[in-house]
Amino acid sequence: MDKFKTVLNIANKQGRFGPGLVALVTAGGEQIFSSVAFRCPCNELNFFYGMVFLLVPALALLLLGFILSKRTWKLVTGLWHRGGKLCRWKTLMSACMALFHITATALVAPSSWVAVALLNGNYYECAMTGANLSAYNLHVCQGKLPEEQCKQELFMLPCEKSAQQSGKEEVLRTMRAHSQILGWLLIAVIMLSNLLLICMARCMSPMSYQQQRFWKAYAEEENDLMDSYTTKHAKEFAERNLESFFKQTPPEDIVTPSNKDWERISTLYKFSTRDHYYSTLHQHVETKDQEADFGVRMTSVHST
Repeated sequence: MDKFKTVLNIANKQGRFGPGLVALVTAGGEQIFSSVAFRCPCNELNFFYGMVFLLVPALALLLLGFILSKRTWKLVTGLWHRGGKLCRWKTLMSACMALFHITATALVAPSSWVAVALLNGNYYECAMTGANLSAYNLHVCQGKLPEEQCKQELFMLPCEKSAQQSGKEEVLRTMRAHSQILGWLLIAVIMLSNLLLICMARCMSPMSYQQQRFWKAYAEEENDLMDSYTTKHAKEFAERNLESFFKQTPPEDIVTPSNKDWERISTLYKFSTRDHYYSTLHQHVETKDQEADFGVRMTSVHST
């Protein structure tokens, strides 16, 4: 998981080439996995065995994409206590948009796995030779194998690729061709959907192209510095407490953000040209003094 997280972090820093890097790593992993671990049983388990190898790793990659996404945990952490706020229309729409973006990013690896596995054809061959689909079986065997032989021996074909029977080899080639057609169609659908989503997002964006590049660069730098500052501050805070405990001395004063401050900078942020803030941290830093002055004025009004 740590290695996959490292790949995701590198991919996120590669901008528009990030999804391509994740897809490339996933494709390489599928090739290795297929050659090392996959062995079609050539019995009644063919269909389930092939479908498990085709879909279960994709599901695992999808869940891993959700788990390793910081946006996922920003969205769900404290959700129980923020349930009332989610009832607001704007907040609910922002949450749905964030979930859609997280899902779209997490789908890169599993869709790459399925596409490459279909192009390879091994999983599809194994699954469909064990599928109880009479019409499909007769279709692939038509003109190549007798009907009775097709019904009784089809599940054995993946284990007989070296056999000198041209009919069996033709059946497997037909299945492999079907698998590769599905693989290329899936790739085409993914690329077309990705293009349409990017075009829609860019057309509806309130920012210009250069400002959007600046916002993305700022967000990456802020994220890296946040990790560095958090680790450094946590270390200083821990050292202060341990020194006070072992030396039995009063602790030094170290300013730590309040729970409210942490909550405000931990929410997902949607850029608005009206406020012109680039993150929740930026918004908090710019408005904190204004809120403090407003609180002082309200206190003075009530006291008078």
